[in-house]
Amino acid sequence: MLLRTILLATMFAFGSVTTLAQRDGRSAIPNASPEFEYKLLATSRTTTMEREMNQAAAAGYQFEDVISGSTFFGGAEALVVMSHRIGEGSQQRYEYKLLATSKTSTMQKELQVAGDAGYQHKGQSVFKKTFGTEVMVILERDRDATPVLWEYKLLATRKTSTMQSEMLAASNNGYQFVGFTTGETFFGGTEVVTIMRRPRR
Repeated sequence: MLLRTILLATMFAFGSVTTLAQRDGRSAIPNASPEFEYKLLATSRTTTMEREMNQAAAAGYQFEDVISGSTFFGGAEALVVMSHRIGEGSQQRYEYKLLATSKTSTMQKELQVAGDAGYQHKGQSVFKKTFGTEVMVILERDRDATPVLWEYKLLATRKTSTMQSEMLAASNNGYQFVGFTTGETFFGGTEVVTIMRRPRR
């Protein structure tokens, strides 16, 4: 339903532009050959999302972005967009790992395990469950490239001033910012969760 809504909205917007151009006496925008194919994945279970992402990757798709929230019929869902360049074939190049937990200490450990296996942070969101929320992180590994190994650091605090000082301290130790979210975690209540990384030493 969500994908259908997006497609209808796109068609309506394009039709409006074309109509205005014709009224002004200008020629309509010529049809261009599409460069990419897109796949929208939506699920209420993070374990299902990881499986569906890797199924799409096996057909040549690559991760683009992730969000989470309430959809019209699905309730709370995680939404992922993946793309495939037309004409490049369907050979798998990328592998994906999705981490989801309400405990920041668990996320830190799982991030590092994935980093040691050559996975890189690509996106994150907060996934709302029936009880509480989870921090959701998507990682990608390029099968055709020599893996770059990273050390990950997860910062979590309820005070933005504390986050500022912790980010500066991590930066002084060679860490770079890769993403952040805000949501309720298992012990901290509503927290800002920031992920940083540095090349493995």
